[in-house]
Amino acid sequence: MIKGKDIIVVGIQAWDIEIGSNCKNIAREFAKNNRVLYVNPPMDRSTMGKEKHKEKIQKRIRIKKGEEDDLVEIAPNLWNLYPKNMVESINWIGSHAIFKMLNKRNSRLFSTDIKSAASRLDFKNVILFNDSSMFLGLHLKEFLQPKVYAYYMRDYLVKVPYWQKHGERMEPEVVKKADVILTNSEFFEEMCSHINDHSYMVGQGCDVSLFSDVDGSIKVPEEFNNIPQPVIGYVGSLTTLRLDIDLIEYIANQRKDWSVVLVGPEDDDFKKSNLHNLNNVYFLGRKEASELPNYVKGFDVATNPQLTNNLTIGNYPRKIDEYLAMGKPILATQTKAMNMFNDYVYLASSKEEYITLAEKGLKENSKELAENRMEFAKSHTWENNVKTIYNSITKATKHRIEWA
Repeated sequence: MIKGKDIIVVGIQAWDIEIGSNCKNIAREFAKNNRVLYVNPPMDRSTMGKEKHKEKIQKRIRIKKGEEDDLVEIAPNLWNLYPKNMVESINWIGSHAIFKMLNKRNSRLFSTDIKSAASRLDFKNVILFNDSSMFLGLHLKEFLQPKVYAYYMRDYLVKVPYWQKHGERMEPEVVKKADVILTNSEFFEEMCSHINDHSYMVGQGCDVSLFSDVDGSIKVPEEFNNIPQPVIGYVGSLTTLRLDIDLIEYIANQRKDWSVVLVGPEDDDFKKSNLHNLNNVYFLGRKEASELPNYVKGFDVATNPQLTNNLTIGNYPRKIDEYLAMGKPILATQTKAMNMFNDYVYLASSKEEYITLAEKGLKENSKELAENRMEFAKSHTWENNVKTIYNSITKATKHRIEWA
């Protein structure tokens, strides 16, 4: 356990982001025993120009003018910083040398804002926790001089077009510079360990309390009244970057007596897909996060029909923990990141295996198996995740730092 320290958290998501954020959950957990400064990404010139009409950007402009505070206390021991300095939008630049030069300038401006806030809070000997900010993060160690620099990798961002152009060369530099690398999958741990010996898989946290149905209070929505069982279901964004449309269609065609239920917003490819022409495929649309447990309860088998590609191979899908928390039989694509679920999830490597394992999940489900799944999900709390992060930081730096 690390206690009584000053921790600065930087990343690629602002505190006021609308979606869930690993980094925010980790920061809240840090703040239970330490002082934490959560730093929003700086405003860049391109975003300010394109989204100037949005309140979030207007707020940044007011802060830059000094009309609102840049440093806000959002909870005991937890502050949020809105950087005043605007950085240049440089990702379009083709020359890597020029990009790196301008990126260092951006990082220096960003660091100036961070040092100002840290000084006002009287932060000393800080632990710098960087959640995937590979560009600005390249120079933060030299500009901020933290006691420990931890880099957190939880997605294969360098395979995403925005990050790929310069990230494939820059992220390895960040990994090399960091004192400790923290990852949420074995895939990323193995990848980083070739560059930095202090690379550790720390798993993933998840708040599964919303999906706890111990008292039976979660009710299946009425929409299921007209959907024949068994139900093979998925909740989440329906995007062809991550999900296998052909696989879903194969399952529906091979077992016409099964209902395939998809809950979530669709991208254009899903909207145009042949799935909409199949009588046993049901699109239930976007739902509020608070409603999702009700829909999962209506599944006989919960599934995550991922494609295996650069975006998903190392991905830790949080929905697996949510499915487990409800005790459901789960069917997912076999990837290295999914190995840790091997004892609790049916992992398929082919379309044919999806059918075989779905049948197995339907046939052998029991109260005992459901309870085992729920207990395993409970072990993946943010508290346990952060304890593992603390242990990894201590292990990586104990040869030069005395941890009280």
